[in-house]
Amino acid sequence: MSYIDELGMRALEAKKSIATAGTNEKNAALEAIAESLTENAGKIISANALDLKAAAESGMSPSLQDRLMLNESRIEGIASAVRELIALEDPVGKTDSGSVRPNGMRITKIRVPMGVIGMIYEARPNVTVDAAAICLKTGNAIILRGGKAAYHSNKIISEIMREAVAKAGFNKDIIQLMDDTSRELTTELMKADKYLDLLIPRGGAGLIKSVTQNATVPVIETGTGNCHIFVDENADIDMAVSITDNAKTRRPSVCNAAESLLVHRNIAEKFLPAVKAKLDGHSVEIRGDEETAKILGDCVIPATEEDYAAEFLDYIISVKVVSDVGEAIDHIAKYSTGHSECIVTNDLQNAERFKREVDSACVYVNVSTAFTDGGMFGLGAEIGISTQKLHARGPMGLYELTSNKYLIDGSGQIRE
Repeated sequence: MSYIDELGMRALEAKKSIATAGTNEKNAALEAIAESLTENAGKIISANALDLKAAAESGMSPSLQDRLMLNESRIEGIASAVRELIALEDPVGKTDSGSVRPNGMRITKIRVPMGVIGMIYEARPNVTVDAAAICLKTGNAIILRGGKAAYHSNKIISEIMREAVAKAGFNKDIIQLMDDTSRELTTELMKADKYLDLLIPRGGAGLIKSVTQNATVPVIETGTGNCHIFVDENADIDMAVSITDNAKTRRPSVCNAAESLLVHRNIAEKFLPAVKAKLDGHSVEIRGDEETAKILGDCVIPATEEDYAAEFLDYIISVKVVSDVGEAIDHIAKYSTGHSECIVTNDLQNAERFKREVDSACVYVNVSTAFTDGGMFGLGAEIGISTQKLHARGPMGLYELTSNKYLIDGSGQIRE
């Protein structure tokens, strides 16, 4: 029996206990996880230090190291996100709709757990907790395959969570972490359709492409974010500078960070120097078109097609001057990954057109793209941000990790 078979069989057995558990029981397990994480913060930070040391030695960029790093404050934030799930309504067992047919059959559509979920993600140990917690609340078992760069962090975190759920009365195998992060076993997980009901990749474009090309398990794509900000001609310049700076520099290594800036030609000469002065505080590299270079000078690196399509995840931004909202929308349609886009404008008509025509999961008017986050949307911890159009799109909260079941009650009806 292979390693993936072992994990899969354990998950199938474990899901029996969580799938039919009551909300109070699941909430008690979540509270046990939150308490254990904070109580064992020292152990987690020590393990995380090993990962950070290896990351620095391997030449990982500072922004990605920041994404990997855990401290007491971040651990407390992760635990708080778990507790936020406790306060949210449990979708399992809820009625979506119901009807009575002419023959007297009563049909009820309810929410049920997916079953066993697989998660493949990169160097973000907080995802280990978020994914496990949201699956627990929705009655799902989960098999986690974290990135090699976060191995020590993920291992101690998963051990802490497994012990916590066991103390709460559940089979600890509702949460399993792959000890082996080899490509071969990861590919085997992608094809484990005997065990997995859903596979969610969360990371860069390379990871998501690998999963979608190799998986035989149903996949929901998440994460890749070439997010745009368009500054319209009548935008408030101070607001536009603030939004651009926040979206780009708050945490450049996350998928909701702005990577591309589009500026209306009529405001470019005023706005671009103002936003550059703000971005200079973070040493943001600007890759722009000829008009941007004419306004800002030699600091602008000529932008390529690859730059406009790139998810930099770093202190780099592509810039293009456009003639109107229509050209901005066309540019976004060509280069966007369908994640999050923003227009900064005081023109209601342009705002409505932007919302109507931009085909991304989240479309903002005068709001930073940094808010594309399950917590910020009131969903609690998220398992990812879907950039496709199946049953889930945008931040994936509790509801998106359930499926439906039809219940039919009758009194002896037969079909002619």
